[in-house]
Amino acid sequence: MKKNILRIITIATTLSLLLAACGAQSQATPAPVEVNTVNDVVAEGRLEPIQAANLFFQARGIVEDVFVTAGQTVKQGDVLVRLANAGGAEAQVVVAQNAYDLLLRNESGDRANLWQAYMDAQIVRAAAEEDWEDLNVNDIEDRIEDDKAVIEDRQQDLVDAQEEFDKYKDLDQDNSKRKNAEDDLERSQEDLNQAIRDLEDDMRERDEVRAAYDAALAIEAEAKHQYEISLDGPNADQLTLAKAQLDAAKDTLANFVLTAPFDGVVADVSVKAGEQVGPENRAVSVANFSQWMVKTTDVTELEVVKLSVGQTVSMTPDALSDVVLSGVITEISNAYTQQGGDILYTVTIRVDNSDERLRWGMTVETTFLEVVQ
Repeated sequence: MKKNILRIITIATTLSLLLAACGAQSQATPAPVEVNTVNDVVAEGRLEPIQAANLFFQARGIVEDVFVTAGQTVKQGDVLVRLANAGGAEAQVVVAQNAYDLLLRNESGDRANLWQAYMDAQIVRAAAEEDWEDLNVNDIEDRIEDDKAVIEDRQQDLVDAQEEFDKYKDLDQDNSKRKNAEDDLERSQEDLNQAIRDLEDDMRERDEVRAAYDAALAIEAEAKHQYEISLDGPNADQLTLAKAQLDAAKDTLANFVLTAPFDGVVADVSVKAGEQVGPENRAVSVANFSQWMVKTTDVTELEVVKLSVGQTVSMTPDALSDVVLSGVITEISNAYTQQGGDILYTVTIRVDNSDERLRWGMTVETTFLEVVQ
C-alpha cells in the first residue's frame, strides 16, 4: 500500500461577469475563495491478533507426537507437540508435583490418598516381583555362560584366522591361498559378532525383567516415604524447596513439550512426527483471534505528535476494499526505528469490529481522524 497522507483542499471559486449589451459593463466583485483542510493522518498498518506466539523447542530431539492441526481450538496448557526424549522430564515433573502436593495437603483426608498410592505401588511391585520369580534365571545364566564360552572360542578362531591370513597377506590379492585365508578371517569376525549379539540378547532377557522389578521397588519405597513424611505435616522449608524443584522440573519439561500459552487457535503446525528439530525450528504458531489489533509501519515523527491514545481510527484492508474497520489508538511507542531518512514510531490500534475474511498479516490503510495541528 502506498502511504497516502492527504491534504484535501476544496477550493470553491465563483466569478460573476455581467456583460452590458452594446456597451461597457461594470465587473462584479469575485466571490471569496473558501479553503477547507482536513488534517487526517493516513498510514500503513498490519493486522495482528491480540495474542500470538511462535513456539520453539529449546532442546534437540525427534518429534514423537503432534497433537494438533492448523485451525484447531486449544486451551491454555494443552499439549501441542512432544519430543521422543520427553519421558524423563515428564517423570521428574510427576515426582516433583507429587512431592509438592503432599506438602500442601492436610493431615486428615489426604493421608488416605497417600496410603492408597502406597498400596497401588505395592501392587505394581508385587506384579514385577512375580514376573522376576517366574523367570528361569538359572537357565538364562547357563545360556549366558555358554554364550561366553562360545565367544572365547570365536575369539580364538579369529586369532587363528588372523595368523593364517598373515602368512599370505603379502601375496597377490588374486592368489587363491590369500583369498581363502581372507574369507576365513571375515567369517571368523562375523561369527564372533554374532556370538556377542547372542550374549547380549540373553542378558537383556534377564536384565529387563530385573530392571522393571527394581523400578517398582523404588517407586514403592518412594510412595512409602511420602506417606510417612506426611504424618508430620508440611514444613515451610520443605515446601519452599519442593516448589523450587517443581518449577525446575517444569522448566526442564518445557524444553521437550510445547503447550498452549493461552486460549486460542492453532494458526500453523510446522513439524511432523519423526522429524529432527531444534531451537532454530518454529514448531507451532498459536493466536487468539477474538480481538484484532493493527500496528502501523510508517508513522513519522512529524505525524506521531498529532496522535494521542484514545483517538478514533478508520481502517480499510488492502485485500478487502469494501470493508471499513473502526478502532481507537491504545498505545504509541516511545521507541523509534529509522528507515531511510525517516524516524518511525509504532502506533497500536484496537479494532472494534471484524469480518470473517480478515487474516493475520493483512495490510491495512489506517486513517487517524480529527487530527488537530
